Amino acid sequence: MNIRWLFSVLFCVVLLGLAPVVMASSGPTEALKPILTDIMAIIGDPNLAGDEQKDVRRTKIMKIAAQGFDFTEMSKRVLGKTWRNINPQQRDYFAEIFTKLLENAYIGQLEDYSGQKIVYKDERIKGKKAAVSTIVYDKEMSLPVNYVMLEKDRGWQVYDINIEGVSLVRNYREQFKSILRKENFDGLVKVLEEKNASFNNEES
Repeated sequence: MNIRWLFSVLFCVVLLGLAPVVMASSGPTEALKPILTDIMAIIGDPNLAGDEQKDVRRTKIMKIAAQGFDFTEMSKRVLGKTWRNINPQQRDYFAEIFTKLLENAYIGQLEDYSGQKIVYKDERIKGKKAAVSTIVYDKEMSLPVNYVMLEKDRGWQVYDINIEGVSLVRNYREQFKSILRKENFDGLVKVLEEKNASFNNEES
């Protein structure tokens, strides 16, 4: 099964909110609701529709997504032990380019939204961690999706997404691990910079 396609479908659903939901409990799940509502308003705004408004639309979506997704925590976990060996400036820059990679890889899929539905099944909380289990319905197909969250000063935020047992963080960590073995941290940064540049070239 195509992993990027799975995560693309997921990002469409996560960022759009999309459809009536069945709530099983409150807490972390409830923390996502205003994020989804605001992003739905952006996607549905006719003044932001079309390719000419793409950059404005994307900026607004990512600004809101940053309130519900902890991209720094994601960055820390995809780097693993390398995160401990780099300085604060390197951490900030890596989080910036990794977040940009996620934006470039998945946000364009929002234009392909075609009526997926998300149903919230249950919520498990253990200390400062939680997992929100959902089912994503896309036509005749259904996908189990878990949102892994941490409670910090800003409240509950997503730091990993799991589809059918495939973790977004683990998937990227394995890819980056092989690059780090060959090219070290600076090499990985260069790979991400080049990948982001290639997305920009494709869209220009």
